[in-house]
Amino acid sequence: MRCAVGIDLGSTTTKAVVLDAADGRVLGRGITNSRSNYDVACGVALEDALVDARLSLVAEALAAAGVESEVRELQVEELGRRFREQQYRAQLAELQRALRRVAGEDGPGDAEREALESILVTLGERAGELFAPGARRKSDFFRDLAGSQYMRRAEELTRRPGCSERPAAGGPSFDRLVGLYDKAILEVESVQIADAGFEACAGAAVAALAEPLPQLVGAVERALATPLERVASVGTGYGRARLPFDEAQIRSEILCHGLGAHAMFPRTRTVLDIGGQDTKAIQVDDKGIVTSFQMNDRCAAGCGRYLGYIADEMNLGLHELGPLAGASTRPVRINSTCTVFAGAELRERLSLGERREDILAGLHRAIVLRAMSLLARSGGVQDEFTFTGGVANNQAAVAALRQLVRENYGERTMNISPSSIYTGALGAALFALRDWKRSEAA
Repeated sequence: MRCAVGIDLGSTTTKAVVLDAADGRVLGRGITNSRSNYDVACGVALEDALVDARLSLVAEALAAAGVESEVRELQVEELGRRFREQQYRAQLAELQRALRRVAGEDGPGDAEREALESILVTLGERAGELFAPGARRKSDFFRDLAGSQYMRRAEELTRRPGCSERPAAGGPSFDRLVGLYDKAILEVESVQIADAGFEACAGAAVAALAEPLPQLVGAVERALATPLERVASVGTGYGRARLPFDEAQIRSEILCHGLGAHAMFPRTRTVLDIGGQDTKAIQVDDKGIVTSFQMNDRCAAGCGRYLGYIADEMNLGLHELGPLAGASTRPVRINSTCTVFAGAELRERLSLGERREDILAGLHRAIVLRAMSLLARSGGVQDEFTFTGGVANNQAAVAALRQLVRENYGERTMNISPSSIYTGALGAALFALRDWKRSEAA
């Protein structure tokens, strides 16, 4: 099967989309956290997309075998969950090796060695909980998942009972254990885990299923036997200049987001993308061609990184910000969305007795107000209006945007795809597909 690939290297996440070159349908999507090693981030996101493509092929094989839609979806969903668990365990094994190697360089004492081994045992024991049916994870990235479990267990082992501020007598230092993790995770993230691909983990994932369908093994074998040949690739995003692609394979993120949004919603005329590092307001025509646009400056104020900083300050997961802000009864007026001053203003508001919910509601409104300014300068909000980027998954930001668009432009159809974070990568993949078709026709 021939495939076209799009890679969107953002400041916080790297996304990949794989298209069937025959008909342009999306086969798979993949995402990872962006790293200093952009080659690895690109490779991991693409591998994740190829895994997703294989799962799509499994679903198609089950459909061809006559399995009903509802049963098929449940089986593929569980297979995907079990597969991700196997990937996570493979990465845990690599983290285990890295931690022992890093600790061994400094000759750890017995107490520190015992604490480290206890943490590693706990990480393995709790792996299944993270991927249980209905489990809510703060993140899908290995660094975040393993890190939160590691820190929790490290604190349990290093704090004196009944006093969270003082280390346990004779025990290892919490800061030392955290330092070991920080060094080890950099090693783990600097390489792709060779034994975490679909072929390596598929068998164990099938074996872990509660009640696998008789047709499933054959469907997995058929998916594995289908070659996925990459015939064209295009890269885009904030870090596109660092992608391991030729110059001819690079496209502007503005063009890719415009085309991607148009592909998702063909009646789109205005696109707002709020990513980790920048905000883009884009106007497109009926073919998805960009007619005008505006971007924020290099400052990350009002973008995903700002929300990430606020989440860290409040010791929350990013996914918790929106629901918490939605519980507000009296939003606080926020004077600045500058990331540098965010922590100070947040602490000041809390010290004045303001509720967290009201502060967060005010922060979300302030972020959207910045975006509205860009939309106005790009040409306003036309019908239909498509909201993309990671922040489009934040319900408080969506609610604030709906209200402000209605107040300023009247009723508009607002489109938000569950796959909105992949919009840029989708546009890049579509450009790759177009390039390949032109070369084939020449």
